Amino acid sequence: MKTFLSALLAGLLFGAGLTVSTMTDPLRVLAFLDIFGQWDPTLAFVMGGALCVYLPVYQFIIKPRHQTLLNSAFYIPQKSQVDARLVAGAVLFGIGWGLAGICPGPALTNLTGDTLAILYFVLPMLAGLKLCDKWL
Repeated sequence: MKTFLSALLAGLLFGAGLTVSTMTDPLRVLAFLDIFGQWDPTLAFVMGGALCVYLPVYQFIIKPRHQTLLNSAFYIPQKSQVDARLVAGAVLFGIGWGLAGICPGPALTNLTGDTLAILYFVLPMLAGLKLCDKWL
């Protein structure tokens, strides 16, 4: 139950952050990707803010410990090699992100909005996740 509540709290905090920073707006994300046009650097500030919080937390809290406060393991990738699967996944993610202007976190956050149009993104995204888990 504690694990569920901590995941719920973290998800709510993440969703609130995405909403407050307006990173749930696909047009804002597409403007960030439009480097040679009407470039909007705000996404870089959001990423920089996240790094400013995470780097000291990782160095001083996560790295010295081997388990969370709830006695479960940290989910830190152990694999550090770049392989064909990673590159293919990054390319597919980038193509999808560049076409739609939205990635999984903001998509799930947008489910709380008043439009059902986000389902046109979320349902195929979930199908793609399931298909890749099954075949790759």
